Amino acid sequence: MCNQKQLKILLTNDDGFHAEGLWELYNALAAFHRLWVVAPDRERSAVGHGITLHQPLRATLSRGNANKKGWAVSGTPADCVKLAINELLPQQPDMIISGINPGANVGVDLNYSGTVAAAKEAALYGVPAVAVSIQNGGPPAHYSSAAGFIANLIPIIYVKKLPPGTFLNVNVPNIPEHQIAGARLTRQGIDQYGESFEKRRDPRNRFYYWQSAKTQPLYHHPDVDGALLEANYISITPVRCDMTDFDSLGELKTWGLEKDEDGAHFN
Repeated sequence: MCNQKQLKILLTNDDGFHAEGLWELYNALAAFHRLWVVAPDRERSAVGHGITLHQPLRATLSRGNANKKGWAVSGTPADCVKLAINELLPQQPDMIISGINPGANVGVDLNYSGTVAAAKEAALYGVPAVAVSIQNGGPPAHYSSAAGFIANLIPIIYVKKLPPGTFLNVNVPNIPEHQIAGARLTRQGIDQYGESFEKRRDPRNRFYYWQSAKTQPLYHHPDVDGALLEANYISITPVRCDMTDFDSLGELKTWGLEKDEDGAHFN
């Protein structure tokens, strides 16, 4: 990688400024690229694409792993990307990497993940972005397997260019690098987890609920992200910000939903 172009890269996550995976990624990239860190000041897992509107955001210049500086922000991962691009960074980054998240972000988890939301926010700004996670399991957490893969992926993304409004969601098996079966381009699965709520009663005799731990879904298609990850492959899924269901547009046009100015149906 010694001949690759030095890029300006923003690192963020949803696990907080001091999270191990964030700084493992920093250490893997620091020799080759100019890095900035802007991350939540505490864990913000599963906040999705929420942003802060009803209270001020505070950004504190802090020191992380090995005394390296970065910004710890009082908001969500999406807030971090917005604030970094518009206020904190001296110039727009060439790329944004979100992670390394401890725990896979595959299938329906993409709807809830703050890690994925940060990459999506970057893509909305037109900045190439990658969300990266490692599979559940351990200790130990094999962050180095994911960090090494991302280090090699970055120059490919820079040269080849992602389509506008598209980012990559990368999930890496939590095993030593030499045990990984390979890498595969995948699609997002929609298989549902087994979920339930534990109903409890507080000292004032009022009910409250704890969402239970998820059970792994049974994947019905071998080419989806979660299935390939379970088979010890790195899963690389291109994700679009435009959520329009283009396949359904033609069908819906036959439903008589469109009207002209006087209220009459077009169809």
